[in-house]
Amino acid sequence: MAKMIDQIRKAVRGELPPAPAAQLIGFRVTEVDPGRAVVHLEATARHSNPMGTLHGGILCDIADAAMGIAYASTLEEDESFTTLELKINFLKPVWNSKLVATGRVVKKGRTVGMTECDVVDEKGSLVARSSSTCMTLRGDKAKGR
Repeated sequence: MAKMIDQIRKAVRGELPPAPAAQLIGFRVTEVDPGRAVVHLEATARHSNPMGTLHGGILCDIADAAMGIAYASTLEEDESFTTLELKINFLKPVWNSKLVATGRVVKKGRTVGMTECDVVDEKGSLVARSSSTCMTLRGDKAKGR
């Protein structure tokens, strides 16, 4: 079994299919390095809330994906993880925009880690900032996750 980052890199290169959530929402992982991941989404009307702006849950999804992939990129082959907590600040409305979510591992302990993510629009303007707490799982707790 390969390290998690090797599997993620295969998906980035198109050698593995994207995750079902990525297919559903329409985001794509474009970069991954140990402790860092970049996700792109072209936000359109199909992602809007009843007021016509981008639904906050979509911003949460791409931030969560970027942070989770960044964290997963640091794991060994027998490890997995789960998100314990996620927080997001919405900083400006979005309608139709090309968004980039960049997730980073802030701290990775043996069991608990922290990640953060900035989501920017095509002008580089900060749309949202997010953070999450992750827990590394090992052995039987990591199987099937």
